Amino acid sequence: MAKFRYFTQPFTIKNLTLRNRIVMPPMCQYSAVDGVPNDWHFVHYTSRAVGGVGLIIVEMTNVAPNGRITPHCLGLWNDQQRDAFKRIVDAVHAQGAKIGIQIGHAGRKAQDCDDVVAPSAIHYGDLDYPGQNLKTPRELSKAEIQEIIQAFQDSVKRAVEAGFDLIELHGAHGYLIHQFYSAKSNQRQDEYGQDRMLFGERVINAAKAVMPEEMPLVIRISAQEYSTNGFDSDYGVEVAKRFAAAGVDMIHVSGGGNGALAEGKHPQFAAGYQVYLAHKVKQATNLPVIAVGMLDDPALADFVIGSGDADLVAVGRGLLRDPYWVLNAQYEQNASDSTPMNDIPRQYQRGFA
Repeated sequence: MAKFRYFTQPFTIKNLTLRNRIVMPPMCQYSAVDGVPNDWHFVHYTSRAVGGVGLIIVEMTNVAPNGRITPHCLGLWNDQQRDAFKRIVDAVHAQGAKIGIQIGHAGRKAQDCDDVVAPSAIHYGDLDYPGQNLKTPRELSKAEIQEIIQAFQDSVKRAVEAGFDLIELHGAHGYLIHQFYSAKSNQRQDEYGQDRMLFGERVINAAKAVMPEEMPLVIRISAQEYSTNGFDSDYGVEVAKRFAAAGVDMIHVSGGGNGALAEGKHPQFAAGYQVYLAHKVKQATNLPVIAVGMLDDPALADFVIGSGDADLVAVGRGLLRDPYWVLNAQYEQNASDSTPMNDIPRQYQRGFA
């Protein structure tokens, strides 16, 4: 078996050094009460740190109660939530991993909510999102937009206080920042409609104002919409360039999420199907990127990094199935020889001997 030469290497951005290039991306657990993380979240994230992941990004954590995807999603709109996160951060650090958190607002994709808001009063579409209790949102006033930008800033400040190593803003998958930069969901006539990327830029500015200079800020974007009348990757690159100019340090590149899949509007779903988007954004912005999308084959993850298409690889479903994905990948390539393995917890070393 060919040796893994790339995803096992450290990666440094600003003052943050990761022990390898594997990222656990945000994946909602729908297990919180009043937005507060609990024992489920503690075990879920700490076990992936034990398992050797370089960077763990906590699931979408919301800036307001009506910004949650469901009533069971995490929040950072109060200090009780902040203090509960600190326990998780400290445990992950004790196992040698770094941890970030994704801050977001669901906008019109908030389910079971009595006050659904969005850039424009446009329903997501029952046929587009079957089985979900979505309502037609009300259009945000300019004053309310400013309040949400402030809520993003307040949540980022709490995340810094909780000890997170990195902040990621959720600007993908049809949530509020994405809703603003997409013509499908933003038909405003004011400056936020005339300049659809303005809201995202102002959220970035607000986040940076309360972050330490040396702390990395990441944004996740949908670099292409896969739905009818959705934007193409050329527009997605313009979004990435605008947010890069606003000061983000890295871009987490995904796609879709703002409407039902339309024939001819999306790539074939196969291993690595969204890597081309990461490559295109990296080339256009000269920023490091995280690639995502069916990358849970270790050899493929290694190739994507080695080819230069991405700097980090997100392994989502693979890490849901196997908290020790990194350790097991290393074991499989080294089982036939005596090459030492890194990052094996002392308590588990017999299992990898």
